[in-house]
Amino acid sequence: MDSAEITTVAGLLDRTRDGVLLYGLTPPRQTTTPDQAAAVAAAALNRLRSVQIDGLILYDVDAEADRTEAPRPFPFMPMMDPAHFVDDHFADWAGPVIVYRAVGKYTGDQLDNWWSKADRDRVLTVLVGAASRHQVVRTSLSEAYSRHAGLSLAPRMGGVVIAERHAASGTEHARMLRKQDAGCEFFVSQVCYDLNHTLNLLSDYTQDCRDRGLDPKPVVLTLAPCGSVKTLEFMTWLGIDVPRWLRAEITHGDPLTASYEQCLLNARALIEYCRRLGLPFGINVESLTNRKLEIEASIDLAREIRDLLG
Repeated sequence: MDSAEITTVAGLLDRTRDGVLLYGLTPPRQTTTPDQAAAVAAAALNRLRSVQIDGLILYDVDAEADRTEAPRPFPFMPMMDPAHFVDDHFADWAGPVIVYRAVGKYTGDQLDNWWSKADRDRVLTVLVGAASRHQVVRTSLSEAYSRHAGLSLAPRMGGVVIAERHAASGTEHARMLRKQDAGCEFFVSQVCYDLNHTLNLLSDYTQDCRDRGLDPKPVVLTLAPCGSVKTLEFMTWLGIDVPRWLRAEITHGDPLTASYEQCLLNARALIEYCRRLGLPFGINVESLTNRKLEIEASIDLAREIRDLLG
């Protein structure tokens, strides 16, 4: 793949003043052979060749069995470690990569070991805590933050932000500020479908920062098309709020067309609002499944958002 225009972590974070475009990927299954993993990476980069993204996100998938009592719509399959997937199979990608770490899966020493070896000019990390307070973890999110802060060399760190939590409690912006105090330099959102939830969160966070004399950190907002009722069920299981009217269109009409058009409308509104707020931002596009239809739609969506960003 051609080299990205932005080739460093610092360049990516600086460019968020104007808005950056990222694309999120899930590593292949743990049982994937090295040759198969290389082919998966090559295919992903080939699809993205025409989009001109500014960075990649590699997710760390956990079972999250304690998230809800509802059964998982798609069976959980253990995935490759995203850090290994990047290190071993993305030599052709010269741009920045945000590597997620579901910290509960790892011991503190395992996290320290990867952080100390990661290329800080190219790699950032997002730390993800347990899906619920009942989940048994090897390392808590607060402990992971403390360990990260104690290292002299570690990738620059970000945190997860969820608009649905803000809609329920009105305190997600305060959680963001606590994560900021713990060392988070940017945030990445859960998939956004309810636009009002997200706008309210961005407004409250930006205003709270300014009331405290702080510069708001970049917020990367995630969008993903939904191509089937089964994917909609998976989104619900993940805790993504989809407005009732849109759920009806997805359920009874053409799901991909309805969700794609809404994602594009949301992208336009979020870009305009972040610029009006003066909030540094990015848009991250992903496919929630490995279905070809949804992957291709996500690439088309990323291409259109590239044009919106300019």
